[in-house]
Amino acid sequence: MLDNKCKICRRLGVKLFLKGEKCLSPKCPLIRKPYPPGMKRKKRPRALSEYGKELREKQKLRNWYNLRERQFRKYVKEILNKKSRTGDAANLLIQKLESRFDNVVFRLGFASSRSQARQIVSHGHFLINGKRVNIPACQLKKGDKVTLRPLSQKKKIFSNLAPILKKHQAPSWLKVNVEKLEGEVVGLPNLEEASPPAEISTIFEYYSR
Repeated sequence: MLDNKCKICRRLGVKLFLKGEKCLSPKCPLIRKPYPPGMKRKKRPRALSEYGKELREKQKLRNWYNLRERQFRKYVKEILNKKSRTGDAANLLIQKLESRFDNVVFRLGFASSRSQARQIVSHGHFLINGKRVNIPACQLKKGDKVTLRPLSQKKKIFSNLAPILKKHQAPSWLKVNVEKLEGEVVGLPNLEEASPPAEISTIFEYYSR
């Protein structure tokens, strides 16, 4: 049976890397069936309305960051409600989303997907500046250090972590210490490096209706 996360990618027509390593393999359902679920290969999808396009872009970004609608809307509305809103609104939104604790754990290479990162953060496997934190939405800032708890290092899920981290390329705003199984926020996330799979301006338009 096809995984629901894979159906999301097929429905939106873009690879959102919701299943970690599977998304990079030839077994990825979007590669084998590059058309929406329930639709025959030769059938052409209907042209989307402006609202439909805005909705699709919103769904792409929301699912990419593995967020529920209420959580995602809160972030967007927060940016929209800023009185000093400028053309930098897209960058501000991405900074918020990228700075989430679960996303930082994913970007550091401690998890193969954002959904896995959310799960292991919720289970309390990580420390922020030496304190155990299990809130995925916690916002990290420059100077914060994320460390895998010593007791958690013995867990099977983290048994092969060091070799994975050595091969992993973290974004420029993060620094990884493989020996300590630790990461540090050394800068600010940016839109260009995050390279989201959606057009951010249409998302603002969707929530401005």
